[in-house]
Amino acid sequence: METEKAIRTRRTHKAFGARPVERAVLDELFELARWAPNHHLTNPWRFRVIGPAAREQLMALAESEAQGAAAKLARAPTLVAVSAALRREDDREDREDLLATAVAAYVVLLGAHARGLAGYWRTVPLLAEPRARALLHTPAHEEPVALLYLGDPVQEQRVPERAPTGDFVSYLP
Repeated sequence: METEKAIRTRRTHKAFGARPVERAVLDELFELARWAPNHHLTNPWRFRVIGPAAREQLMALAESEAQGAAAKLARAPTLVAVSAALRREDDREDREDLLATAVAAYVVLLGAHARGLAGYWRTVPLLAEPRARALLHTPAHEEPVALLYLGDPVQEQRVPERAPTGDFVSYLP
């Protein structure tokens, strides 16, 4: 798929088919993600594919935290927790690494879309909770960034209204 078309046609999906994304496809997506720009080539992104047992435990934690949160974890057949490995020595570098990780996560979503898969990005506060961090083997120096939902699309998504570029672009002298 052409890059511009992929960017313009990728949508957030909240309903998925039951088939998990194959490991070989996930590996291709993570290979693409490693090409995200990152200052000093720190490669700060960490991806954890959540298997069935870990998902059940995460759902149990979510159920105890907030109503309806567990049901959201059941939406897609494949879940990927994304975090940024921060060095905690320089706030500027940590910020750059956090933002680079967000770009890498978007690369995964864009690559999934280009392969005909549906995707959904969620920021999930639960991932920062101590019990969830332990469950997902997320060390203290990593900052949770997103939970990516991946799978086969089951419906077309509408094209949302977008603000015109004049609303957010300035050209300075």
